[in-house]
Amino acid sequence: MFGFYRVCAISAKLELGNLEQNAKEIVALLKKANENKAAIALFSELTITGYTLGDLFFNTTFYNKQLSAIEYILKESKNLNIVFVIGAALKFSGRLYNCALVIKSGKILGVVPKSYIPNKQEFYELRHFVSGRDIVKEKINLLGSEVLFGVDLLFSDNKDLVFGVEICEDLWAVTPPSNHMASNGANLILNISASNQIIGKDAYRAELVKTQSARAICAYAYASSGLGESGSDTIFSGDLIIAEYGQILNRDKKLTFNSKMIFADVDLQRVNNIRVSDTAFNQARKKGVRVVEVKDLNQINDINRSFNPYPFVPKDKKKRLDRANEITDIQAYALIRRMKAANIKKAIIGISGGLDSTLALLSTHKAYKIANWDFKDIVAITMPGFGTTGRTYKNAKKLCEILGVTFKDIDIKEICLNEFSAIGHNKEDLSVTYENVQARARTAILMNMANKLGGLVIGTGDLSEIALGWSTYNGDHMSMYGLNSGIPKTLIKYLIKSYAKDELKEVLDDILNTPISPELLPNENEQITQVTEDLIGPYELHDFFLYHFIKEGFSAKKILFMAQKAFSNYDKEVIKKWLKVFIKRFFTQQFKRNCMPDGVMVGTISLSPRANWRMPSDISYKSILEDLE
Repeated sequence: MFGFYRVCAISAKLELGNLEQNAKEIVALLKKANENKAAIALFSELTITGYTLGDLFFNTTFYNKQLSAIEYILKESKNLNIVFVIGAALKFSGRLYNCALVIKSGKILGVVPKSYIPNKQEFYELRHFVSGRDIVKEKINLLGSEVLFGVDLLFSDNKDLVFGVEICEDLWAVTPPSNHMASNGANLILNISASNQIIGKDAYRAELVKTQSARAICAYAYASSGLGESGSDTIFSGDLIIAEYGQILNRDKKLTFNSKMIFADVDLQRVNNIRVSDTAFNQARKKGVRVVEVKDLNQINDINRSFNPYPFVPKDKKKRLDRANEITDIQAYALIRRMKAANIKKAIIGISGGLDSTLALLSTHKAYKIANWDFKDIVAITMPGFGTTGRTYKNAKKLCEILGVTFKDIDIKEICLNEFSAIGHNKEDLSVTYENVQARARTAILMNMANKLGGLVIGTGDLSEIALGWSTYNGDHMSMYGLNSGIPKTLIKYLIKSYAKDELKEVLDDILNTPISPELLPNENEQITQVTEDLIGPYELHDFFLYHFIKEGFSAKKILFMAQKAFSNYDKEVIKKWLKVFIKRFFTQQFKRNCMPDGVMVGTISLSPRANWRMPSDISYKSILEDLE
């Protein structure tokens, strides 16, 4: 469903030397994973014998017992709709290999040997095993059948899933085999491992898994053996990790003598979509691989996964503050760079008492502080019109006074009335013309003031408004440098909060609590009546739609599904209504983006036609809406 696959990582309770009991435990756990609708499961390294069997790997009895255990596992898994990976020590051409067996419906689909054999400190694998890193296009005779054997094997369901297998140390190598697997199409890597527990290793291990999933743009599942291994010199923790594209979805590192398993629903459609647009990934070298078909896997309808309703905003408070400082630094230094290049020292900003102009002013002020420029060269102009309330006007003025910038008050009502008269517009007609005349009057004042003072007009429009085209063409749509153009509305609030301290706190708190409004229509009793989110929908929804549409290329249907899980405060029909608005506005407003001014990119998503997003202005959105229906 939508490219989601349930993955299960398992650390089985091990009785070292009791291979029959180990096989029974593997089967019991496998059946439990299957009941939970897992499509893929992986166990730890050398699952049946245990990793710490020592020189008994060479013993005929243990080797034959292992083969019998594999035969039992095949028989017991014949009717399961799950593909799984177990570890075994297998002989090939007179050598012993540490292997991963990929099994589905009672059949071994392939055997992958370990590439990198550790032989240092507590590890002495070269005493027993040979590296299989050069084995390709081979077959191994196993239980009377010829089975594909080599490091060139990938496994696919011919839908969204392609997985590869590496074994423990392979991940720690300078060039992990998963790099090669990923560049040849594997979007899920399974690592069967036996990693011991020493101080600090669990954090490093998690970082390896997370980083590799990001670098290879894939999902990565890791399963290590547990306390059933020999404790003569070291212990094994049974660490279980499932990650996706740099994010750990689930982990269990608790020490226990019992079996344990974790599940995660990985989004392989997401991984595939991100890869398509990643030029670095696409330039990775492809080599010959053998792809084995995997049929009839478990399907999941109820996705057991949460989605962050605010994908642009870090959940952790400290990370939010760090992100705020980083973004405002980017804004400040980008502005300094632009003003130095233009040999300009004066910044002209339209200040309304709303979120966007407040952030633009604060970040401009920060730039002037960094550059040691005179704050009086920041010219903040408030331009009250027909809908301006006392609250926003007072907040704009107070903010400018505290920051010590030059404040100018230019009333635009008379200018607009002259415009209405010139074009024959009835001032009682509160149509879009009534609104846009005001927006363009303000922009004209800012541009003309910049000419008069030799300054740079700072644009205040944000990423969310740019996505929705919520601006007046050649009005607030235009500036000389769009300082907020890379920042979505949901993040702007947190950036302003990072400034809300000391003497700024009171005025910024009130600005943050003011309804978002263009204030272009007459108000009633000084109360804001034109609320933006009542007209175009909640920005928290639009930012969610924007992120997943641009970043991951998801269909409208999948975005709707995810939004339902992310937002419990909206029912499906409400989300669907605003998603339709987003799609229509996003597609029809591209003409504004095609001529938007320069502006600094602060995150991975930008709508600048010179940076991240290119789209014809006259493209139809019907196919997107049809998919939603």
